[in-house]
Amino acid sequence: MKADTINAADIRINARWVIPIEPADTVLEHQAVLVQADRIAAIVSQDEADAHYRAKEVIDLPNHVLLPGLINTHGHAAMSLFRGMADDLPLMSWLNDHIWPAEGAFISESFIADGTQLAMAEMLRTGTTTFSDMYFFPEVVAQLAHDTGMRAQVCFPLLDFPTPWGSGPEEYLRKGRSFIEQWKDNAFITPAIGPHAPYTVSDEPLKEAVALSNETGAAIQIHLHETAFEVADALDKTDTRPTARMADLGLLGPNTQCVHMTQIDESDLTLLKQSGAHVIHCPESNLKLASGLSPVQKMREAGVNVAIGTDGAASNNDLDLFGELSTAAMLAKAVADNAAALTAHEALAMATIAGARAIGREHELGSLTPGKLADIIAVDLSDPFLQPVYDPASHLVYSRHGRQVSHSWIGGVPQVQEGALTRIDVPDLMLRVQGWAQKIREQQS
Repeated sequence: MKADTINAADIRINARWVIPIEPADTVLEHQAVLVQADRIAAIVSQDEADAHYRAKEVIDLPNHVLLPGLINTHGHAAMSLFRGMADDLPLMSWLNDHIWPAEGAFISESFIADGTQLAMAEMLRTGTTTFSDMYFFPEVVAQLAHDTGMRAQVCFPLLDFPTPWGSGPEEYLRKGRSFIEQWKDNAFITPAIGPHAPYTVSDEPLKEAVALSNETGAAIQIHLHETAFEVADALDKTDTRPTARMADLGLLGPNTQCVHMTQIDESDLTLLKQSGAHVIHCPESNLKLASGLSPVQKMREAGVNVAIGTDGAASNNDLDLFGELSTAAMLAKAVADNAAALTAHEALAMATIAGARAIGREHELGSLTPGKLADIIAVDLSDPFLQPVYDPASHLVYSRHGRQVSHSWIGGVPQVQEGALTRIDVPDLMLRVQGWAQKIREQQS
């Protein structure tokens, strides 16, 4: 760069550390991230920024680490309103006896809107800038996320039986096609197809979902191999493992996101490798529901892209992805019997570039790279209980401080400033949440 060259930027963020994710295992010190419009323009030393850049706004964060906004690749956002409602139960009892009856009683457009806004507030406050949702009334979720300025992959539901959103597979697919058409090519919303699970969706609707995916390019996200019972039941009834059935139907491929995958043998691993399907790991939900332990390190070593999600707050019970990373990293070590498994940097990559890759947006999300979208978070490491700081990546993963997120930008637009949400009216939201809680308590009593 010539000595007299002066470049313009909208925002300059000076930070003590920058973890760009790409290149891997990198920590930069005393850097400035320059944002122009909705993109990252440059990452340079603060001295170079002084000499060659002029910004409209300069933000000094001397005790902070900057990194890409986190990507929560699986959840059911509106289930935040069911947080803590049916704890300490196995998956099928939790679903059949509590969650599905509650959904039948309360799911509506207004429930989805309020529950999703509650989830977005929590995710934004703890560092998530992109989330994936698989739940009812996807059109409500998409519009709400878009209007808030938050990125989302929104999967429309597909099941064999009626729900508040539709009468069955034919209606789900018809409405889903319209949903995809409405939101395709949107900068904030990525429409996708969400068949619930192999045990709730029969072959014909799954084939139609594959055809719709092939036609439109929409991704497919499905709960798969979540429990040992699911696999054993499939073998008992069909003599076929669910992954093999999905492969036979053409559902496994580079556009497929397999959620949970706690029960994996060599045949499953081979199918994942050959198909290029992605795995979404939800460690805390899996632990809480005693669903099983996903062999994350084994899949990663085989070349499978493994991203991370919180699942819904009804089975977690929070949407703090930093906490999820801590659990994932420590659990991976225990499962692999290897303390070097899933390092702090590798865990951060699962929640950023691996998540972007899973939803097909790695060209514009998931790392602090010039030209990519300016989805950036800042985490304050000045807390006395975080001292001393030898390795900021270690603190981000192992100290579990999602509430230390002080700033967040999506496309260069501030979403969190000094720990406060800028686009969500929290007091008004809390009034609506309290109203739903009262209704749910009355129904349960």
